[in-house]
Amino acid sequence: MVKKKALAGSGKTVAKLKEKKAVKEEPVNQPAQEPTLQAMVWYKEEHYEQLLAIFDDAELLPPTYQAWLVRAEEKKAEVEAAGDQVMKVFIDPQTFPEWCAQKGLPKDAEARTQLALDVAQARSFSL
Repeated sequence: MVKKKALAGSGKTVAKLKEKKAVKEEPVNQPAQEPTLQAMVWYKEEHYEQLLAIFDDAELLPPTYQAWLVRAEEKKAEVEAAGDQVMKVFIDPQTFPEWCAQKGLPKDAEARTQLALDVAQARSFSL
């Protein structure tokens, strides 16, 4: 009899596990997440060295444009693989320092990100 109780208990456990598995396998009727637009800072090859000389935190960036481009393309691919869209926002060596001065910001990654967001928002309102 003890053996039957053990089997009965195991059977209940197996049944519960099967129920849980069936629940997990059922498709969940959730709406698909809307893709978002992500602004990414981008550089032109002819501006890269000049920009490194301008940036307060140039040591955070790869020393060559090609090394930076490989890293940026990888990140862009990750974002797109997740279903989002990428808007490249090019940083210009003439206008970026002026923009930073107007905003009272250092010429660093945070300012570059803020500029990209500002440009993306301005473009989205004009569409």
